[in-house]
Amino acid sequence: MRHVGRLVFICVTVLRYGLDELALSSFRQGWVRALVRVLTIGRRLDEPRGVRLRKGLERLGPIFVKFGQVLSTRRDLLPPDYAEELAKLQDRVPPFPAAQSRALVEKAFGRPIDEIFASFDAEPVASASIAQVHFATLKDGREVAVKVLRPGMLEVIDDDLTLMRTLAAWVERLSVDGKRLKPREVVAEFDNYLHDELDLVREASNAAQLRRNMEDLRLVMVPEMIWDLCTQGVIVMERMKGVPISQIDRLRDAGVDIRKLARDGVTIFFTQVFRDGFFHADMHPGNIQVSIAPETFGRYIALDFGIVGTLTEFDKEYLAQNFIAFFRRDYKRVAELHVESGWVPRETRVDALEGAIRAVCEPHFDRPLKDISLGQVLLRLFQTSRRFNVEIQPQLVLLQKTLLNVEGLGRELDPDLDLWNTAKPFLERWMNEQIGWRGLAERLKNEAPRYVQLLPELPRLIHQALQREPAPDARALELLVEEQRRLNRTLSRLLWLAGAVVAACAGLALFLLRTG
Repeated sequence: MRHVGRLVFICVTVLRYGLDELALSSFRQGWVRALVRVLTIGRRLDEPRGVRLRKGLERLGPIFVKFGQVLSTRRDLLPPDYAEELAKLQDRVPPFPAAQSRALVEKAFGRPIDEIFASFDAEPVASASIAQVHFATLKDGREVAVKVLRPGMLEVIDDDLTLMRTLAAWVERLSVDGKRLKPREVVAEFDNYLHDELDLVREASNAAQLRRNMEDLRLVMVPEMIWDLCTQGVIVMERMKGVPISQIDRLRDAGVDIRKLARDGVTIFFTQVFRDGFFHADMHPGNIQVSIAPETFGRYIALDFGIVGTLTEFDKEYLAQNFIAFFRRDYKRVAELHVESGWVPRETRVDALEGAIRAVCEPHFDRPLKDISLGQVLLRLFQTSRRFNVEIQPQLVLLQKTLLNVEGLGRELDPDLDLWNTAKPFLERWMNEQIGWRGLAERLKNEAPRYVQLLPELPRLIHQALQREPAPDARALELLVEEQRRLNRTLSRLLWLAGAVVAACAGLALFLLRTG
């Protein structure tokens, strides 16, 4: 009944904010427009459409807010009024009461808040879909940020995910593309990521891992966690001071090289994906700042580590080869990789898939980022994938989402950024380090301690292997004996049958001779 109630709430919210009118008004068919006029009878939809969309998503809860956050980075696909309003979802979701936040902190640590902090700002500095953040000062004078999980989130998310699973099952059952798109597996991945976000200790550990990984790059800063003050519902971290990356004019006035900032963002992303296989997967502008402090001037500041993505070595190598083949316009290799990985059926004609990929991608090369619409590319690729039965890989859903975020940030910072040429040298260097002589030397160095332990024992192990007689496999012998017995029984029956036939023939012959 709770699920039915949630569904009713969603329908009421859609009608209250006119989200049905927003969705249907984009259709040009006459009957659809007539349906819109009928549906809006008696409803006052006076607020601007962007405001209605933002409020509707806020009202519907965290999953819908996450969807709006992703859309807000795609100004090339959205009308300006939509994009401006959805951008407010990044860190300006209505906060929950300060007294409730204070009570949650005291409950998490089991003591009054004045015993933990020298000062605690009641008003949150940022409020997002999952949690909100307050600034505070520890007793030793360190400035920190306190992240507090929103109360009652688990029940709301579980209800929404139950509805999404039901919808995914219907899509998979009724849609022609259902099985290929794997909607139930995609929902399962989304389920894991959202529940991971509800455990703030996991977020703190994600931040610690990214901080270690990025330390030598010196392009991005990650806050240090105060582990003594980290629980599942509240975490305390180093306070980071920077300018939101969306405030480009302020950054430019401070002297930040915006073009370099855009290139650094691409480098950070590809380093996390292809070197570490561990990447920040919620890179909307609300989670990215830029330092203007003299000692760290121009560095990125990463925030909110509730969602991170991981890739296996196979995924990294496959993606890197695909990217490099795209950059070199080697569409045949791209088609071969799709077949080798099992993304398309083995019987697919490589030359036909190659021609289709070339038709999608070739018109978009040699253009600056501002002239490339990734939305159009994705649409054409979807049409191509449908024709060739390409299977969507659920484990790469987060990477696809993050790529959209990175493109949105790059478009905001430097519309002339050539994403292809910026990433190509990095990927070629990475592939050389992985599969070239440098990669071989690195792997030998990593395995050297094991070789040092094995080498002194090697002569003895070889001698034992040569002296040792192969031990019989008891089970194999048992099966062999049983098979031999079965064969003997079969042969005996055949012999008895043959004898009976011979005896019968002989008796028949004697009978004929006597009567003849």
